[in-house]
Amino acid sequence: MLKVGVFGVGHLGKFHLNNWKEMEDVELVGFYDPDPYTSKAVAQKYNLKHFESADALLNKIDAADIVAPTTYHFELCEAAIKKGKHVFVEKPMADTLEQGKQLVEMVKEAGVKLQVGHVERFNPAFLALQNVELKPMFIEVHRLAQFNARGTEVSVILDLMIHDIDIILKLVQSDVRNIYASGVAVMTDTPDIANVRIEFNNGCVANLTSSRISMKKMRKMRLFQKDAYIGIDFLEKKTEIIKLKSDEDDSALSFDIETPSGNKTISIINAPAQPVNAIKEELHAFVNSIQQNTNTVVNEIDGLMAMEVAHLILEKISNTAILA
Repeated sequence: MLKVGVFGVGHLGKFHLNNWKEMEDVELVGFYDPDPYTSKAVAQKYNLKHFESADALLNKIDAADIVAPTTYHFELCEAAIKKGKHVFVEKPMADTLEQGKQLVEMVKEAGVKLQVGHVERFNPAFLALQNVELKPMFIEVHRLAQFNARGTEVSVILDLMIHDIDIILKLVQSDVRNIYASGVAVMTDTPDIANVRIEFNNGCVANLTSSRISMKKMRKMRLFQKDAYIGIDFLEKKTEIIKLKSDEDDSALSFDIETPSGNKTISIINAPAQPVNAIKEELHAFVNSIQQNTNTVVNEIDGLMAMEVAHLILEKISNTAILA
């Protein structure tokens, strides 16, 4: 039985508590949160033990689930790793790039598992593409959210866009050649809206727009590749594939179009998305990696790579502001 403790039981932390309590082969030992009012309410509602310090909880568990604000990620991860505990940490895995690099080294030396909470990897809309060959050469992303003070301790790049950065790096599998970025701080002291163009060495180009001051919500990614267009709606959990019809597409909706090279048949496929709980799926994957001694789905290297690109974007935005 894997003993787990949760560090930080705010909005997202409560979702983690609910999911841990439903999982087999896991004992939810308790939680730590420095806020006395939150701690008292959570302890009563979930019938869970509240530990007075992070250290006291770490001494009783095998794995730490860190859902605290980003500014506390490094110190909690460091304390857990030094005690030989496995770590699940929400994105971004650290507040600074240097901290992220240190965590990578600590995980390697300690021989523990670390998984970063890039939950969109487990979104049903993305999972529906597991058996589809994806080689995008142009990517367009819009991730828009209404303003919420929660999460604003970091920029919109590290708060929202980093989800898409992680997905894109997973898909493209190529080094970044150039980044162009602009952003504006509207409601906070860091960029609240940003537009980014990432050019990769393999020729792929990704355009990303993220905003946390939008009037509506949107989480869409569009992939364009040879003979195919793939639309992923992370919010509605729907995936659509439009491509040249093949013999295997008999059940798909299709239509003919006239092109300079002759008539072609286009098929439209709605990839089946299973109604899964993405948070529970990522926590399950973390537990499985510990029990089976396999790599975590989103490991510390993935987390660091997403952070590196995010910080390059922030640097570009900062330089643009200085020049202006």
